[in-house]
Amino acid sequence: MYRRRDDAFSEDGELPLTERVVSISRVSKVVKGGRHLSFNAIVVVGDEQSRVGIGLGKAAAVPDAVRKGGAVARKNMITVPLKGSTIPHELVAKFGGSIVMLKPASPGTGVIAGSSVRAVVELAGVKDILTKARRSTNPVNVVKATFKGLAAMKDPEEELSKRRRVSEMSEHTRVSGHREPA
Repeated sequence: MYRRRDDAFSEDGELPLTERVVSISRVSKVVKGGRHLSFNAIVVVGDEQSRVGIGLGKAAAVPDAVRKGGAVARKNMITVPLKGSTIPHELVAKFGGSIVMLKPASPGTGVIAGSSVRAVVELAGVKDILTKARRSTNPVNVVKATFKGLAAMKDPEEELSKRRRVSEMSEHTRVSGHREPA
């Protein structure tokens, strides 16, 4: 299910957010009077320009579960560093029993991914990527593992500049012979 909502803008009010329902599960709880049915919906929200969020909504009816999942996803949005139309580096992310491998691809490759991973990376704005989901393919765990992996992505140039600053500071301390108070 793919839906663009005109009233759903990011908090800065610039780009409209796209909402995609990855899976809907019917769950039941056995109680004294019989079975109590409810629904889980895993929802991905993104602006297709490097911002993405995921949310799990639970309710007695499907539309309410989707609405709740979308609200949770908007609260949990992250910014993914992109290198052109792909991700900056390869990464393996784990969540629960799921392992997801994310690998940058050359321009024109497209999104090579299953439905759960595809929803997250497309709404994050990634156009070219190679992925593989291993072990458990439970949609909830695969989406969470993908989100965890994208959250762990770092921009190589930014990391290199941070490390240079740290090494320059430690060299300054070593050359001057004294340590700065902590």
